[in-house]
Amino acid sequence: MENTTIPRHIAIVLDGNGRWAKARKRPRLWGHKKGVEAVRNIVKGCSVLNVECLTIFAFSSENWKRPDDEIKHLMGLFMMALEREAKSLAKNNVRLRIIGDVSEFSEKLQKKIKEVEKLTSKSTGLNLTVAANYGGRWDVTQSVKQLLKQVESGELNADDLTEDDISSFVSTQGFPDPDLFIRTGGDKRISNFLLWQMAYTELYFTDVLWPDFDRAELHKAIEDFSSRQRRFGKTGDQVRAEKGLPVDGKPNE
Repeated sequence: MENTTIPRHIAIVLDGNGRWAKARKRPRLWGHKKGVEAVRNIVKGCSVLNVECLTIFAFSSENWKRPDDEIKHLMGLFMMALEREAKSLAKNNVRLRIIGDVSEFSEKLQKKIKEVEKLTSKSTGLNLTVAANYGGRWDVTQSVKQLLKQVESGELNADDLTEDDISSFVSTQGFPDPDLFIRTGGDKRISNFLLWQMAYTELYFTDVLWPDFDRAELHKAIEDFSSRQRRFGKTGDQVRAEKGLPVDGKPNE
């Protein structure tokens, strides 16, 4: 991918596992298992491309509304994935973090999450973040609660509150905001994912169902991202001038 701008941070909503399985007359759980294989492939692909951060939406706070049997299987699959992938992640220099309200999970699953996070904590390659029992509004709310405690204790004056203060308490604090958001499965919405962090993120939607999203599809998304001009409120000419590129057909000197 020569002359391609690689995003520092990619965020992905992994949509379409159930539909993928249904189209093959198989149970939804089979689709979720294939989805885990797709995650493994994309993690490797991002590592090869030197992407700094990859954040995937594995289980939203709204997903508890799904049938009990499916939730039970998803929790089991989550545990199995952590057990099977932990050593491989550490070996490949990938650091894993789980964000979201993990207190809702079983004690056994919470313990396993801590174990894998500790095992991979010294990795210096790709930062893999898995959002589980996560919601963007929950993330902002818990950040504001932390700030209110500082206001109440006198550490912070409410009138001095800044966007940076809120950012310092969201789940992804310490990492750059996503440059590229990818959603598979055909739907064109963010679904309460990283709402605060994606203010200026480039959005990419594809009809490809998640189990079929491979490295070639990842490259398509990155090529599309690379072709865009990110202005952050500036004019196109300003952005080009900052890069030393011609403006209105004239070289910038």
